Amino acid sequence: MTIYPSIDLRGGRVVRLRQGRANEETVYHDDPAVPAGLWRDAGAEWIHVVDLDGAFTGVPRNAGAVKEIIATGLRVQLGGGLRTREDIERALAMGVERVVIGTRAAEDLDAVRDLAAEYGRRLAVGIDARDGQVAVKGWVETHALSAVSLALEVTNRGVATIIYTDISRDGMLTGPNIEGFEQFLAAVPCEVIASGGVACREDVERLNAIARSVAKLDGVIIGRALYEKTVDLSDLIQLAAT
Repeated sequence: MTIYPSIDLRGGRVVRLRQGRANEETVYHDDPAVPAGLWRDAGAEWIHVVDLDGAFTGVPRNAGAVKEIIATGLRVQLGGGLRTREDIERALAMGVERVVIGTRAAEDLDAVRDLAAEYGRRLAVGIDARDGQVAVKGWVETHALSAVSLALEVTNRGVATIIYTDISRDGMLTGPNIEGFEQFLAAVPCEVIASGGVACREDVERLNAIARSVAKLDGVIIGRALYEKTVDLSDLIQLAAT
């Protein structure tokens, strides 16, 4: 299981939002290269980056900060505002390893098929759910599809990786929704990266136990717990390697 430290960008700074609410922001770093370097030195190979400005406006806004993170040598998985082929091409051209689409996937399944055929495993779909329903456009709108229904639709169109976020747990340090993740894993055929709620080592132990029995749990994204120092990244990376 891969541990994905998370960097959320807003105005070029590293922030965390509670349950995605734009008015509940905590700023952790002015320079995104600082935490990226810390996570790299702790043994991380990947980093999950979200352009929050892009997610809210539909247009990527933090290219400079993303380039600084890429320069640390980490493999970058980037989401937030990537709603056109041109957005995706620009992200990949600057060195992003994997792009994540969310709103575009929920709104245009034909485009998902085309993008999956073109980019293969360099494309992932982010499914953010509140009470089982898909949330889009920076989590401010609820889509008619359920998270499982959308997952099945995109995997039928060739998507190999889904990032599944439980919004109710995101940024709350209350522990992940283990039952919800297990139900989601049981329903979909592709690789899944879990996100939302990790607060302590025991949370990662539980997810790692699932990953050992369900190979398609590819990894877990961890954000606020790292910034609040309730977990040690190097320890979690060693744990996930067992």
